[in-house]
Amino acid sequence: MKTVTPLFGTPNQPHHASADALAAVCKAGADTLRVQVLSLLHKNSFSVGELVEILGVRQSALSHHLKVLAQAELVATRREGNSIFYRQTLATGRSPLDALRAAILAEAASTQLASETLERVKQVYQARADASVTFFQCNAEKFRDEQDLIADHYHYGDALAQLLDDTLFARRETALEIGPGDGAFLQELSQRFSEVTALDTSAEMLSKAKRLCESQQLQNIEFLHADTASAAITKHSIDCAVINMVLHHVPAPSEIFLDATKFLAPQGILTITELCRHEQTWAHRACGDLWLGFEPEELTAWARAAGLSERSQTLLAQRNGFQIQIRQFQRLQ
Repeated sequence: MKTVTPLFGTPNQPHHASADALAAVCKAGADTLRVQVLSLLHKNSFSVGELVEILGVRQSALSHHLKVLAQAELVATRREGNSIFYRQTLATGRSPLDALRAAILAEAASTQLASETLERVKQVYQARADASVTFFQCNAEKFRDEQDLIADHYHYGDALAQLLDDTLFARRETALEIGPGDGAFLQELSQRFSEVTALDTSAEMLSKAKRLCESQQLQNIEFLHADTASAAITKHSIDCAVINMVLHHVPAPSEIFLDATKFLAPQGILTITELCRHEQTWAHRACGDLWLGFEPEELTAWARAAGLSERSQTLLAQRNGFQIQIRQFQRLQ
């Protein structure tokens, strides 16, 4: 007899939902504003203040809608400094009604938002980006000391270099480092790839990286003052892209994954070194961090949404209590 496997769980582990829980999830998806909120949270996290600005509603009204979504387990919260940020809940399939939640989230993600709403989203992203650029303009010369408060480059740098040596690339011709900082890892890339591009939105940090490379007489590195969406980089065909401790400085981290599918060559590999989620709020002030790290599941979800396949995951524990995740994703087509 043919066995039918349920969408979530197994025949020996049934999921049962109460009528109240089912009604709560259905209610949460039955409002235009709440659908807009879910659509916005598909790719990124936003604070209550940012959502108020984007949607043009009163904070008291928005707070009510967010409470309804939270009770239905469609959104979750995380604290970033003094602000509470909302994001979509990741449906794991281990909870009752996850199939319904996943369907609602998928439909909300495909909803077309008004052009003025999308324009206000861009303004929020720009405000975040401006804050990050301002920090690095003022702190470029002491970047290494501040960054080492969280993660010593040489701790994850050796592990990352070994991972690249062990990776089977379709080609080893072109490499890209996004946000190279002071340029410490560019030498490793220069030794392993014929052509290397260093990309940064901070002119000050890019100049610092360039000076280090010149002192090491590295001849195969191009420096681009741009972001990952720029035509200056999307026209490239990159075999290996590396992002070291950058995503927590980026206004919209999920967009980096979408951009990667544009500049990565077929079978190209994206390698990310990033902080796991933590609660050290002083990092906002001391290191210019926009985000307090990320859950591994968040990076996985963003990569999958961008059409990237996960290859490997390594976790490194730091003596200061931080945990680093080294991840690899691949563009298959």
